Amino acid sequence: MVITSFGHPELVETHAAMLFLLGDRAYKLRKPVQLGFHDFRRRADRFRVCHREVQLNKRLAPDVYLGVTDVLGPDGEPCDHLVVMRRMPAARRLSTLVRQGAPIGGELHRLARMLAVFHTHAQRGPAIDVEGARAALQDRWDAALDQLRRSHGDVSSSAEVAEVENRAHEFLAGREALFLDRIAGGRIVDGHGDLSADDIFLLDDGPRVLDCLEYDDRLRYLDVLDDVACLAVDLEHLGAPTLAEGFVAGYRAFSGDTAPPALLHHYAAYRAVLRAAAGCPRPRRDSPPHNGHLGDALRHLRAGTVRLVLLGGSPATGRSTLAGQLGGTVLSADRIWAELAGNAAAEPGDRIHAEMIWQARRLLEHGATVILDAAWTHEEHRRAARDLAHCTHSELVELRTAAAGRDTDDWPQARTVDSAAQALAELGGPFGPAETGRPARVTMRPAANSRS
Repeated sequence: MVITSFGHPELVETHAAMLFLLGDRAYKLRKPVQLGFHDFRRRADRFRVCHREVQLNKRLAPDVYLGVTDVLGPDGEPCDHLVVMRRMPAARRLSTLVRQGAPIGGELHRLARMLAVFHTHAQRGPAIDVEGARAALQDRWDAALDQLRRSHGDVSSSAEVAEVENRAHEFLAGREALFLDRIAGGRIVDGHGDLSADDIFLLDDGPRVLDCLEYDDRLRYLDVLDDVACLAVDLEHLGAPTLAEGFVAGYRAFSGDTAPPALLHHYAAYRAVLRAAAGCPRPRRDSPPHNGHLGDALRHLRAGTVRLVLLGGSPATGRSTLAGQLGGTVLSADRIWAELAGNAAAEPGDRIHAEMIWQARRLLEHGATVILDAAWTHEEHRRAARDLAHCTHSELVELRTAAAGRDTDDWPQARTVDSAAQALAELGGPFGPAETGRPARVTMRPAANSRS
């Protein structure tokens, strides 16, 4: 391939490459450097990764990545290599459009559909699946937090980083079943790996998605929701949470993905930590890290915390009505009793609570926040629920409704609430729609069966 354009190119430089913009073409030259995972000091490695970049990016932008050409030295022999691309119009860059407040909801809907189709046809297999397992995700979190501590020593001992680490590890520790379910459902794919609003262009004939992660295949093997969360958290950080929500909703609709919201929050937090570790710009030069990407990570981890809520109280205090207003998945003692009616093999109260605990365990392990609607008058039943929260690494919240003047000393751990607003204030906000919190693949044990 011969470059015959005239004029002076516009140069865009990053830590790992130089991009020359000339006419209707863009030429990417990798620097001979070693930066963390990147080691491009040998020309043979740069040649290989140039071809790999073109091959992988043709999946989402086949008419943008045109090929690889040689850079010739004074002797006429190749001394380096360039990725040749069709130049994209800067005015149609997604990040630019977001900052301008352009009405791009429809274009993001098209992007969501494009990504869902891409994931449907993406490569799958055992070597890819293993990267969606809990152990692999734990390794990725540890690497991201280690990088954050190395590159930002000023935040390495902060309370915010400690909270991020604790919440991420708690979610991972209690959700083994969820990650296995994602693998079994074919949701781990060879994806893009680094979706960014800076690398997406919304053209009249459809989106073009550039610059997938090509230097380490393992980091591109991920849960489809990790890919989605990567762009969603970027849109949020640009000040467009409504666009992020619309993009996620569109993807869920097109892909049929019914994973609990907590999983998306978890992946969004991971992506925010990666951006914080990479030193991405903060909202203001003088902003502390927790007001930028680290703050995004904390917000998502808090929102995605899996909770077990014990909602107790006497009859006629509005308990069941309140349970339905909180979001999450409600398990009602009255409903379970109706399902168990007719079988008197055990004391009714014990059987009802044992069944509630059994069902709640499956839901918590799959990432759903669960509200247990019962009287909770016996300490042994409450103790069993506390044990469940502990073993599933779920946050326990004890609430109850009470009639005016009623003595509540028999349950000192519970906070008394008399309205949805008060309960939500205690919980830090709603959990989200109950129908999205209940994993589709969880099968409840029939009431008449024995417990294994």
